[in-house]
Amino acid sequence: MEKAKRGISILEIFGWILTLFVIFPVYIMVINSFKDRKEIFTSELSLPSSLNFTYYIQAIQKMNFLTALGNSLFITVTSVVCIIILSSMAAWVLERNKTTVSNVIFYTLVATMLIPFQSVMIPLVQYLSKWQIPGINFSLIDTRYGLIFMNIGFGIGMSTFLFHGFIKNVPLEMEEAATIDGCSKFQLFWRIVFPNLKPIIVTVAILNVISLWNDYLLPSLVLRSPNLRTIPLSTFFFFGEFTIEWNLALAGLVLTIIPVIIFYLFSQKYIIKGVMAGAIK
Repeated sequence: MEKAKRGISILEIFGWILTLFVIFPVYIMVINSFKDRKEIFTSELSLPSSLNFTYYIQAIQKMNFLTALGNSLFITVTSVVCIIILSSMAAWVLERNKTTVSNVIFYTLVATMLIPFQSVMIPLVQYLSKWQIPGINFSLIDTRYGLIFMNIGFGIGMSTFLFHGFIKNVPLEMEEAATIDGCSKFQLFWRIVFPNLKPIIVTVAILNVISLWNDYLLPSLVLRSPNLRTIPLSTFFFFGEFTIEWNLALAGLVLTIIPVIIFYLFSQKYIIKGVMAGAIK
């Protein structure tokens, strides 16, 4: 019993230390977002002398925050929905149809997880910039749909891998019974299989939302027009070649993480349920 108590106390201490490591940078960012430039460099660890929201107002105006927020929401939500639908369907087909071809396709998708984006980003963007249909002004570069298309390509490998492992534990008898009752393949997936994937859907959604929302590198290569920039790209305005507006930059970064915090607050119980259910499966 004493060993158990000692183990719990050690885990608690480790948990508090880890929490401090995570919270401390956020604390520094928040308190300094209310300070002027001089106060930031003279007392960076102390609380601000006053809560001055002027820098937040200036950051919102300079970032064109509402437009950037709309772009980030549209790109992230659309990309995640498409990734979930396509990867869950692909995983189901590949798991239920065990052939040499399906195995090759599955392991090829898994192998894409091992390829760093940085190693293919330049040739990829150069190649996709040639995909144009002049008559309808279609292009994958400098469009939100082009970025969504690339997000799906980079996210579908990991998501298919996660869905594939979960679908193995979905009882095949339910699908066989539905097939006997006259369900088509389309009905079988949406009425029987997909509802049973809710725990792993939550996990896949969380991983992709956080990854895509915070992504800076790929949007910086694809989105060139100021009115198409996402929130992470908009913070670039505060970092000049010779000077950095630290108070506005920190205020902008706080605004960037607020939607993620709200997402976690509203989906916390679903996150825990999804992770626990996935672990049990």
